[in-house]
Amino acid sequence: MNTHHALHAFDNGQALATALSASIAGKLRDAIAARGEALMAVSGGSTPKRLFEVLSNETLDWPRVTVTLVDERWVPDTDERSNARLVESLLLQRKAADAEFVPLYTEAATPEAGIGEVRTRVAALKQPFDVIVLGMGPDGHTASFFPGGDRLSEALDASNSVLVLPMRAPGAGEPRITFTLPVLLKARALYLHIQGDDKRDVLAAAEQPGSALPIASVLRADRPLDIYWCP
Repeated sequence: MNTHHALHAFDNGQALATALSASIAGKLRDAIAARGEALMAVSGGSTPKRLFEVLSNETLDWPRVTVTLVDERWVPDTDERSNARLVESLLLQRKAADAEFVPLYTEAATPEAGIGEVRTRVAALKQPFDVIVLGMGPDGHTASFFPGGDRLSEALDASNSVLVLPMRAPGAGEPRITFTLPVLLKARALYLHIQGDDKRDVLAAAEQPGSALPIASVLRADRPLDIYWCP
């Protein structure tokens, strides 16, 4: 494992969610204390559901926190597949209900058609992000960096100054919108949240020299990464 990585292993999802939530809340408090506000991007899928519920009960100055997504399916938040819907229903509740949410989806027909509006939105965010929480799929994707993605090389280009890109890939289902790798790597605190022995195996494969799995681009970066895992 990269010497910049810290692996935090837990017996179950509740213990993981409690510990990760506490760490994230601490980073957000530090950001608010230092700069008067905090900026966080989270991932969708099924893995973070318990984390969102725990994090929504953390005591901090939520009106000073802006939340967005690492990536999004190009569907409205009325769709069950929407990451925004997940965040709105589980994270932006209880104490966290006063946080500001910046969605990546627009009503344009495609992410390519809506990319201009999305870029305007995210350019207004005071980056770098204070906290980014990544997930990882069984195919080794993180964010919307899917194997075979039509903009994958562009999204992973360390010299790319573009903040967000459309992405289409055979394994992605819907068209997507995603932050690019340079944005993720500039985060003040970067987390990878994974569950299951299968994900641990994918992670081990991605850590091998020369791995072509998209998550490997994050793992190879010369920066701290906190990995939270449970079976």
